[in-house]
Amino acid sequence: MMRVARRNTELGLIVIGGLVVAGAYVLASLGRTASLPVDIGPFLGIILALFAVAHLATRRLVPHADGVLLPLAGLLNGIGYVFIARLDQGLAGFQAVWTAIGIGAFVATLVVVRRARDLERYRYTFALLGIGLLLMPLLPGVGRTINGARLWVSAGSVNFQPGELAKIVLAVFFASYLVEKRELLSLATHRVGPVLIPDFKHFGPILLAWGMSLVIMMAERDLGSSLLFFALFISLLWVATARGTYIGIGAGLFGIGALIAWRTFEHVQTRVTSWLDPWSVAQGAGFQTVQSWFAFAAGGLAGTGLALGSPQKIPNAETDFIFAAIGEELGLLGATAVLVAYLLMIGVGFRIALRAEHPFEKLLAAGLTTILGVQTFIILGGVTRLVPLTGVTLPFVSYGGSSLLANYVLLALLLRISHDTATRAAAAPGSRAGPAKER
Repeated sequence: MMRVARRNTELGLIVIGGLVVAGAYVLASLGRTASLPVDIGPFLGIILALFAVAHLATRRLVPHADGVLLPLAGLLNGIGYVFIARLDQGLAGFQAVWTAIGIGAFVATLVVVRRARDLERYRYTFALLGIGLLLMPLLPGVGRTINGARLWVSAGSVNFQPGELAKIVLAVFFASYLVEKRELLSLATHRVGPVLIPDFKHFGPILLAWGMSLVIMMAERDLGSSLLFFALFISLLWVATARGTYIGIGAGLFGIGALIAWRTFEHVQTRVTSWLDPWSVAQGAGFQTVQSWFAFAAGGLAGTGLALGSPQKIPNAETDFIFAAIGEELGLLGATAVLVAYLLMIGVGFRIALRAEHPFEKLLAAGLTTILGVQTFIILGGVTRLVPLTGVTLPFVSYGGSSLLANYVLLALLLRISHDTATRAAAAPGSRAGPAKER
């Protein structure tokens, strides 16, 4: 049976990933203290137990779902934990707790969302919730500014980034809105020079998304999230309408917004300066970038070895620059393996979107995958100096509880869409697999 084969493949990949992570943990301990970690048994047991829970949830709740996404997420999460533990044992404890919470959220999402299409009915509820989450850090008393960006909400000793959940909530709203309006938005009725474009009144959603991204950037000083939300909406608009005009208009609006940010905010000018010539500010804003170059250079092809490099010289290595730490100690080969894992996740996500028959599921899967891909590109591009550095996390790898929680919810929604699509395909007349209930 296809579903049994998928789940068995998933289980096998999880076990292999767990062994890889446990081996990396042992090597990191040997490199740091020249002795085996005394907690290797409990460590391996906890890793396998957590992902066994996630696997049992997929086997029970989404048996027809893709069998690759969960093992890839577990592998990336485990590698990230090994490097966080190597850099800061205290943060590693918090990351372990957030991993457990994230997997709990993964299971809860599968339990609550029994059909992805049901989310479409609550589009405006999701819109209000998403806007509320985005603006929550601006509330007096609860909002906190950390490292120059006002992204955090504090509840006692716990800091949380509501924007991490907002990206998923708004992806649901964008997908449901565009399903309803895609025909109007794809109908070209006005000519501007040689180009036919839709009625101008239908450009309101683009301008709204553009304005919201500017509000985030200006009020919260968060370049990464503003770019992520705007890219999410424009990409979904293009997928829904198949009109490249929107890509061009979006690029133009992005250019205008970037120019406004450049002329308005000193911290944007600093980021761009440290991107173009980090050596000119090597003792200030460019210090992280310069140190990451040294880390990549020291890693070479095969790396210095786990815990044998010096990634601790990079400020915030466990968050913004964890990929530089991976590049130093695992080398080009290890960094490429991490990139391949992300490419596989993104490829599987878009394959789920292509196979989905219902327009809302197709757009939602494309939007969730876009979030994963764009966020990965923004942070990896910033670390390698392909684009200016912005403060977003590397999904599943960087330290950050909010990010882990949101990404496991995102993963659960993708698996739900995959399962629903496969179930309908199996039950369709003429399917060689036959009805799902007979499998």
